[in-house]
Formats: sequence, structure tokens, C-alpha cells
Amino acid sequence: MAEKLQDETTLSREAAAERLEHLAGELREGSGNFRVGNKTVELSPAEELSYEISVEERKSLLRSNRETVTVTLNWKP
Repeated sequence: MAEKLQDETTLSREAAAERLEHLAGELREGSGNFRVGNKTVELSPAEELSYEISVEERKSLLRSNRETVTVTLNWKP
């Protein structure tokens, strides 16, 4: 049975960059612990993985503009 953990929070740009750098370091090492909300998950990324990035820009006259970047990594352990 698949389990999906998700966490959403507001961070400073610097804190978000630190989290991404941690993720990159764990990917380079080939395994690592990833914190998602109040849980820690140990993952073992394969040597090759699927990488997808998407960028969405929403412009609005009534509300502020919004930009979203989504990065998806998939692999078979």
C-alpha cells in the first residue's frame, strides 16, 4: 500500500534554498533521511531517476501575481 506524506509551510527564500541543498546532498550520497512534516523518511534514490520540472505563472488584475515551480523526482529503489 502506498503512503503519501506531504508538508506545506511558509519559509524564507534562504530557508527554502537550504532545504533544497539538503535534498541535493542526500541525492548525491545515494540515500538519506528526509523530513516531511513531523515524520522522517529514509529514501534510497536509484542511480538513474526521472526528473520533471514545471513552472506556472499566474497573472491577475484583481489579485497579486503568483509563480509556482514544481519539481518531481521518481525512481525504482
